[in-house]
Amino acid sequence: MKITFIPLALAGALSACQPDRPDGPEELKAVMVAYFDCVSRKDFARMKTLTTPEFVIFENGKIINNDGLIDIINGSPITKATYSFDDFRASVDSSSGSLIYFNHGEFVTKDASTITRDWLESAIFKKVGNEWKLDFVHSTVKK
Repeated sequence: MKITFIPLALAGALSACQPDRPDGPEELKAVMVAYFDCVSRKDFARMKTLTTPEFVIFENGKIINNDGLIDIINGSPITKATYSFDDFRASVDSSSGSLIYFNHGEFVTKDASTITRDWLESAIFKKVGNEWKLDFVHSTVKK
């Protein structure tokens, strides 16, 4: 009985010493989708909770932080925005992660016209405490 118990005890002790498995791409995707959902709903307070204080977007030659994006949204003729994402490629470790993806936006303006845009985007995330935060987005209109 002792011979059986020792290997089982050793296996249990070794598995308890294994490092925590890092989060996967799904956690990063969830933050990204939530951020753009907040942009769509103009939930600016929640939007800011999903990002680091240093968060910026590089878009079309401009550097935009959350406050700048809020100003753009508030000054826009767009009344409804819907975003969808495709072709995610991710890299994640215990404290940082990145996504490369396609972003498709559909927008309705005040005069009821519809605009669509497609972007090539990449994003960098940092883990702050136990939460993933969006730190940087680079966005280029797809041609």
